[in-house]
Amino acid sequence: MSMVPMILLLSGSVRTGSSNESVLRTAQAVAASSQVRTVLYEGLPALPHFNPDDDTDPLPAPVAELRAAIDEASAVLICTPEYAGTLPGAFKNLLDWTVGGTEICDKPVAWVNAAAPGRGQGAEATLRTVLDYTGAHVVEAACARIPVGRQMVDAGGLVTDEGVRERLGEIVTLLAAPHGPVAEAGTD
Repeated sequence: MSMVPMILLLSGSVRTGSSNESVLRTAQAVAASSQVRTVLYEGLPALPHFNPDDDTDPLPAPVAELRAAIDEASAVLICTPEYAGTLPGAFKNLLDWTVGGTEICDKPVAWVNAAAPGRGQGAEATLRTVLDYTGAHVVEAACARIPVGRQMVDAGGLVTDEGVRERLGEIVTLLAAPHGPVAEAGTD
């Protein structure tokens, strides 16, 4: 693993121009001025439907790429919408593909809920359940509810609100801290 921390950014939306992707692209822009590298995972639409029969070597190429990206990352930051009170099916499918591997186990993970106030708790609850099941290390201090309306996003797909950008910078810093969150939890 590189000495420069790398945060894998996972969007739970496949919609073009989603506010969730805008949040992650903004986190990427904020991180560019620090000693943190970010990679926005864009393979969600290509993942096959999860089938335990296919969770064997050789893995389907998109699944192998997903697991390799998670394995290479120092941490993972997720931003996902809520559909029908839970995670979108495509994103739950991505998470299902992580269960058979060990790449996310003990990996620092956080999420940003960009939904309007009072929304998104179902997706958060499901996300927490699945991440706990996979053994991911949820960094509570880096998990945040940051409502992002479309009016806060510029034509380039970045959030313009300085308060949001500052908070995303804090989240990136927390996730990039070497061994900090994991060591504090006693999971060396």
